[in-house]
Amino acid sequence: MSRSARLLAAVLACFALIATTTGGAPPGNGRRAEPDRTPASAAYTVELTGDSSGGDWSGHEHVSFTNVSAEPLHEIFLRLWGNAHGGCSAPSVTVTHLAGAAAGELSVGCTALRIALPAPLGPGGRHSVGFDLTIRAPELKDSAGRFGRHGAYSYFGNALPVLAIRDTAGWHLDPFTDTGESFYALAGDFTVALDHPAVLGVPATGGSADTPGSAGRTVTTATARRVRDFAWAAGPFDTVSRVSAGGVTINVHTVAGVGAADAQAVLATAESAMDTHARAFGAYPYPELDAVLDNDLWFSGMEYPGFVLDRVNTTALIHEIAHQWWYGIVGDDQYHQPWLDESFAEYATDLGRGRDGADCWSTVVWASPQERITNGMAYWDDHPERYEDVVYDYGACALHDLRRLIGADAMTRLLRGYARVHWYGVSSTPAFKAAAQAATTEDLTPFWAAHRIDA
Repeated sequence: MSRSARLLAAVLACFALIATTTGGAPPGNGRRAEPDRTPASAAYTVELTGDSSGGDWSGHEHVSFTNVSAEPLHEIFLRLWGNAHGGCSAPSVTVTHLAGAAAGELSVGCTALRIALPAPLGPGGRHSVGFDLTIRAPELKDSAGRFGRHGAYSYFGNALPVLAIRDTAGWHLDPFTDTGESFYALAGDFTVALDHPAVLGVPATGGSADTPGSAGRTVTTATARRVRDFAWAAGPFDTVSRVSAGGVTINVHTVAGVGAADAQAVLATAESAMDTHARAFGAYPYPELDAVLDNDLWFSGMEYPGFVLDRVNTTALIHEIAHQWWYGIVGDDQYHQPWLDESFAEYATDLGRGRDGADCWSTVVWASPQERITNGMAYWDDHPERYEDVVYDYGACALHDLRRLIGADAMTRLLRGYARVHWYGVSSTPAFKAAAQAATTEDLTPFWAAHRIDA
């Protein structure tokens, strides 16, 4: 980048910071625009009407955004992650009647839609597009998943189209993975109105308010500020609620077959985990957390901003709530650097359970010279049997070892300070390594090498 381009980028960053800083972040920190990641400051306004089952939705989505790069934007991409399994032959998410731009081709198994802008969007420019949207949850017979319909319940994780990121590596149009996650999004604002049968509950990201709809229907409007995605569920849930010591409303929604005692136990665990993680990493900045419990999920748990899917599993729940900080608040490129949220969330889970990872590194056995804690999902999709061992267990163990090396107090300050600096921003391995090195006089070069944490 030329000297003039660097100057322009710095000026744009300053303007973006002034324009977007509001309440809710830790003291002294607001939402930061990062000029190498664009489009930014996205605002999503969505109106959807659900069918009688809550499995099919149709309506309209409007997205506005700013180009915070020093280079013009000629195009944007929407990620249609809901098409990952049906692909182009049976898409679950369709976008039509695009306004404000021209629809291009679908790619990456119909999970990426190119949109050509009507004119180059220069640095600091803002634009918006609108389109009709249909989302049909695929039928999942054997087990429930993060996106799909299973019996009377439907889940809409990664179903809403969101903007892809262009950074110094170009456009991120990575493929979907079931081994881990592929997601990489900047924090934006969502206002989503869900018109649904009144007999169905629709727990969702953000704070929700209900108003009467047409006969027998309710409109639930969920508002979420500075989040990377939006998820919801639909079904005849039973719900129990509690307000945490930190003032966060925690709602636990259960499917048929999950008993009241389990719901209350999970509610207590969620409250404890929320307060524990907040003390460790900074106050939770959102008003509400919804946890949906379904023992038919094929996985233990899955996180979204302000919304988690979980079996009745204490450890998994603490881990998914930790993701509210690690990926939700402190973002990362989950496809290329999954350890930045999974290892950190697992470390936070250990702390929440009173575990210190004593002697954990003595049990580490590498499967190959190429195996690294910092490997990306392309590697782990080729070695799925090693993903959790290395990224979750070895990664958390490395953080325990780092705490023992630099001291518990220094580690606490490091993680809380690192979260503060990257609040609503994006973490990277080089940034974390630099922050860790700044927290100690010990040369950490041998530590990174021994623990296979590469730049």
